Amino acid sequence: MLTLYDFKSSGNGYKVRLLLHQLRQPFIYLETNILKGESRTPQFLEMNPNGKVPTLALGDGRYLAESNAILLYLAEGTGFLPSDPWQRSKVHEWLFFEQYSHEPNIATPRFWKNYLQVGEYDERELKRRQQAGRDALGVMERHLRENEFFSSQYGVADIALYAYTHKAYEGGQTLSDFPAIETWLARVRAQPGHVTMEVV
Repeated sequence: MLTLYDFKSSGNGYKVRLLLHQLRQPFIYLETNILKGESRTPQFLEMNPNGKVPTLALGDGRYLAESNAILLYLAEGTGFLPSDPWQRSKVHEWLFFEQYSHEPNIATPRFWKNYLQVGEYDERELKRRQQAGRDALGVMERHLRENEFFSSQYGVADIALYAYTHKAYEGGQTLSDFPAIETWLARVRAQPGHVTMEVV
């Protein structure tokens, strides 16, 4: 049995939960409160030396970290990950984009604005990240004007990008400025097995 160590409001953890539900894969969920340092205990660091959620225990003594790596592992051999080398590479391209250009600039402002007090973060850095997040949403918007999904069909690239995009307003983004993204968000919500971030 798979065990997922996660923090409910984490978009990175939500990616994994969403795919597990859509795969109809049973798993044990263990809430790990990162705000209380529960991912920094000696026991947790034995599983994941980087001390972050999500971390997936495979049940055989192996552990896998990094949300997009977990997505790729779980999706192997399923319709959520293309077998064609070119399409598969395009999925990887979007996953790298999500972690380098999107997540730091969409998720970080969301965290600062929801979990930190004013004065605990730099306002100029917040504005810089919000603009960089808007730029990343612009890249997605241009792609989605011509494409239904971020691959040849719905899959892990969409799951990875959906997680923080659908909560981007919590970090100060105005999603109504991106109509193609809004249409895509609805398309993702309509997929079989979809669950909200609140479901574990």
